[in-house]
Amino acid sequence: MATGKINVSVENIFPLIKKFLYSDHEIFLRELISNATDATLKLKHLTSIGEAKVEYGNPQIEVKVDKDNKQIRIVDQGIGMTAEEVKKYINEVAFSGAEEFLDKYKDAGKDSGIIGHFGLGFYSAFMVADKVEIITKSFKDEPAVHWTCDGSPEFTLEETQKDDRGTEIILHVAEDSTEFLEDSKIRELLTKYNKFMPIPIKFGTKTETLPKPEGAKEDDPAPTQEVDDIINNPTPAWTKKPTDLKEEDYKNFYRELYPMQFEEPLFNIHLNVDYPFNLTGILYFPKLTNDLNVQKDRIQLYQNQVFVTDNVEGIVPEFLTMLRGVIDSPDIPLNVSRSYLQADGAVKKISSYITKKVADKLSSLFKNNREDFEQKWNDIKVVIEYGMLSEEKFFEKADKFALYPTVDGSYFTFEELENKIKDNQTDKDDKLVVLYASDKEAQHSYIEAAKAKGYEVLLMDSPIVSHLMQKLETSKEKLSFARVDADHLDNLIKKEDTAISKLSDEEKDRLKADLEKVVQEKGYTIQMEAMDSSASPFIITEPEFMRRMKEMQQTGGGGMFGMGNMPEMYNLIVNTNHELVGEILNTKTAKKRERLINQSLDLARLSKGLLKGEELTNFIARSYDMIK
Repeated sequence: MATGKINVSVENIFPLIKKFLYSDHEIFLRELISNATDATLKLKHLTSIGEAKVEYGNPQIEVKVDKDNKQIRIVDQGIGMTAEEVKKYINEVAFSGAEEFLDKYKDAGKDSGIIGHFGLGFYSAFMVADKVEIITKSFKDEPAVHWTCDGSPEFTLEETQKDDRGTEIILHVAEDSTEFLEDSKIRELLTKYNKFMPIPIKFGTKTETLPKPEGAKEDDPAPTQEVDDIINNPTPAWTKKPTDLKEEDYKNFYRELYPMQFEEPLFNIHLNVDYPFNLTGILYFPKLTNDLNVQKDRIQLYQNQVFVTDNVEGIVPEFLTMLRGVIDSPDIPLNVSRSYLQADGAVKKISSYITKKVADKLSSLFKNNREDFEQKWNDIKVVIEYGMLSEEKFFEKADKFALYPTVDGSYFTFEELENKIKDNQTDKDDKLVVLYASDKEAQHSYIEAAKAKGYEVLLMDSPIVSHLMQKLETSKEKLSFARVDADHLDNLIKKEDTAISKLSDEEKDRLKADLEKVVQEKGYTIQMEAMDSSASPFIITEPEFMRRMKEMQQTGGGGMFGMGNMPEMYNLIVNTNHELVGEILNTKTAKKRERLINQSLDLARLSKGLLKGEELTNFIARSYDMIK
């Protein structure tokens, strides 16, 4: 038997491992099973090239829990180790980075994550165990060895008896980690981290029902048998070629990833690249609402089929974090801080590649089946609009397939929209004015007025639409967006010919003074406008710029304008050519004039959805009195 000290100048590194990674101590199982998987895959490779003169067979990894003896065992049928290899890989290599680890991470806390990064994967066992044993037999014709360490730098190494090749790790679970002796806890961790490992993982047995034998009666119980409980799927969909998968395979894999998700995904994007980096995966577009607080962290990141995290910030562009699915890349550094992930060159390339693949997929869906794309638009538009705002390269591609629906249910690309409305909706300054509504019901009267003039009205109701319009106005020449209730139509799309007012300047001043007496405390800015006599006498509008800034502030980004919590601002536009306005001006008694102004103003407020509560009750009562 040999004894010795582990090659590390720090007296006792184990308490440090436990302290710095304590909140993440469950990853010990991920690390030990990853090692067992590596050992098995190495054997597969060596047998395939004829270097290992053994039969590979159908190896599996087994996890056993012995609650009475407080032990967890991880057993593989892989390459195994000789005594020399144990000394090299366990006693020396594992701690070659220990001092660097101490310098770099002693103040960094959990987020730094060093397991895997410094070859310390095996030593994560000491986060839950106060003693660890290794019993291993190499595929080479050499004796089996038994290594033991009690969490200090001392170890023992001796020959032992082991009939079959491979490695068995025995963890003697510490008193503060007995939760890991529960079958349910181990099953939970295996499902979380190792669900798609490439080697079958056995954890106990399960009862399987067999077909009834011929001639059995209907009420005879079906025979059963005990079989190995393999808890993982070694060949998940993303490891296969897209040509080998049908649509149903993608849907089944989605259900496997999200068993509690009952809605089908809208479509998927299969990622498969081997240059200039390796990346595979499948992303799914779920049905998305207009809620920007939609649950993120639904994309799972794997490294060689080992689960790493579901926080993919920096790897996946932010606008795609609302999607679901899997990304697997050996080129993503495992367990380093997130800030390092974002700065890593490979990670930036991966992010750009994913953006391009998503844009290409959306483009082909649009070209190949536009009708289906239009039907799905409302369920995917938040992601696309967010991408157009945040990623310039995505904007350039999406500009060809992003859709602009009208209030009547037609869908246009921007180019199609421009061609349709340019003759009618270009103002006297040669600027294209795109009219839109954000609420068909609330803005109904304004929409109808615009349609009566032959104008097209878009329905733009996503929460980030103000930001998107700002982006479009700055990226395209001579373009402005205006909500239909931002002003009266003649002001929204100004043409050369303006109507002549029936009222003189002196009459307008007198009428404005009368109106101000009645509406001064209601906070409206009064504008006297000469409009068509058939247009409404009073119209309440919300200035486009101020309203849009307020909306942008509410969805993030408006704060840059330094406007604090901006108040609602409304204009009261008075049609000086309407018969009722002339009547208000010429009314002899102040009481009747006030009554006419209040009733007309309340009708305008009702049309705008601003008349509520007590004021609405009073308006209804007053209107009934007038009918009587």
